[in-house]
Amino acid sequence: MEEKIAIQKVIAEKFTSQHISLSAAESCTGGNIAHVLTELAGASEYFKGGVVSYTNEVKHNVLGVSQENLDKYTAVSESVVKEMSLGVKRLTKSDFAISTSGIAGPTGGTKENPIGTVWFGIASPNGVIAKKIIFKGSRKEIIVKATNKALELLLTYI
Repeated sequence: MEEKIAIQKVIAEKFTSQHISLSAAESCTGGNIAHVLTELAGASEYFKGGVVSYTNEVKHNVLGVSQENLDKYTAVSESVVKEMSLGVKRLTKSDFAISTSGIAGPTGGTKENPIGTVWFGIASPNGVIAKKIIFKGSRKEIIVKATNKALELLLTYI
């Protein structure tokens, strides 16, 4: 818990001191990134909001992820998390955006994307990047690990 709070504080301080904003598009983390960020008072100074795009329909209709990429690469892919980040950044008019899409389990894994696979996307004024990590653990552990890793990746990118 202390590590999470430390990450929250560092993000809050960086974003508020630089007068930059953040948004989130979450699938497998189910809104946990937004929850963690808003646990600290004052998050509204930099966190504009987010979209829990748990289905492909919401990814496509709300965030603007192309149906072609969803069909060709699946929701758990580099191209989709990049589009998710760009979509929520556009919707909220934030400076930075983070996205997650993955398989928290206990079912749904495939040979290409086993349980624990999470793709992260980060959109910034300088472009968009993506990273894939495979976590071990229960569904809840994977969600917590993915949330913490998303915040860590964001810190290394800004």
